[in-house]
Amino acid sequence: MKKLALTTATLALLAGAASAQDVVRMGTEGAYPPWNFINDAGEIDGFERELGDELCARAELNCEWVTNEWDSIIPNLVSGNYDTIIAGMSITDERDEVIDFTQAYTPPDPSAYLAMSADIDVDGAVVAAQTGTIQAAFVADQGWTLVEFATPEETISAVRNGEADAVLADKSFLDGALESNPDLVMLERMEQIGGGVGMGVRESDAELRETFDAAIQSMKDDGTLNAMIEKWEVASTF
Repeated sequence: MKKLALTTATLALLAGAASAQDVVRMGTEGAYPPWNFINDAGEIDGFERELGDELCARAELNCEWVTNEWDSIIPNLVSGNYDTIIAGMSITDERDEVIDFTQAYTPPDPSAYLAMSADIDVDGAVVAAQTGTIQAAFVADQGWTLVEFATPEETISAVRNGEADAVLADKSFLDGALESNPDLVMLERMEQIGGGVGMGVRESDAELRETFDAAIQSMKDDGTLNAMIEKWEVASTF
């Protein structure tokens, strides 16, 4: 109880510090369900939309949502096109050299393989992955044949049209892809790569990072975050 009260007080102080920024622009991809996607009404939806709105409410911030293609999402944060990245981005040492991260708002999501056949041996296969992801880096590190694509949908299409034997991506994303592609097969093999998923901010925005850190912690403390993770089935809970 004392911990929760302290977090609430910290949130109030940090929200005051961050209020000098009239609007906080939340950058996401909008193409990676259930993390983030565009719904039938043309609006940003998914786990991270609900999470981001709750974090902004707790921090008393006026937030707006912006979509950006994945392969330029970090450069456009750095150049000031938006103020945060909240897009299923795993915290890695390489990314942390360019931007800062909040604490993780989900634990690492297992990476899985989707293929046309269950007998695919990925060690000798052509594996598709989205450009700039931890999965693409993993495949390259293994010395396998990697084919990269700009969007998640293109990685699935690559398997279907024979450009790749399998696609490696977050299991939560592939679970949804499997529902709409029942002729594909989820392989038993999975990989545990990358750290947890966090919000990215510019290195110069320490106050904003601390504000969102406190809001994330408050959601962990009262159980709201785990409930949201379970609702959207994006990862294991804390």
